[in-house]
Amino acid sequence: MAEERPYDVFLKPSVEKDLRRLPVPFVQRLLDRIAALSADPRPRGVVKLTGAESLYGVRLGDYRIIYEIDDTDRRVTVSYFRHRSEAYR
Repeated sequence: MAEERPYDVFLKPSVEKDLRRLPVPFVQRLLDRIAALSADPRPRGVVKLTGAESLYGVRLGDYRIIYEIDDTDRRVTVSYFRHRSEAYR
């Protein structure tokens, strides 16, 4: 059985802009977590957001990474990340 190809991961421009405001060690942790979505876009602990057809949220400390999965094109698009107190508003 052939192994499935990984998902392509994209960041919206607003995410890239937000990354510039964070401390470098945290940015590296965040980017590592985002890169892991390529191999497994639905990791343990992922939450499917209600009211959205393909939006998911995954935890990184006190932050949440919100992203969209397109299984047809094997694509993950990170929409935003926020502190948990603001993430799901």
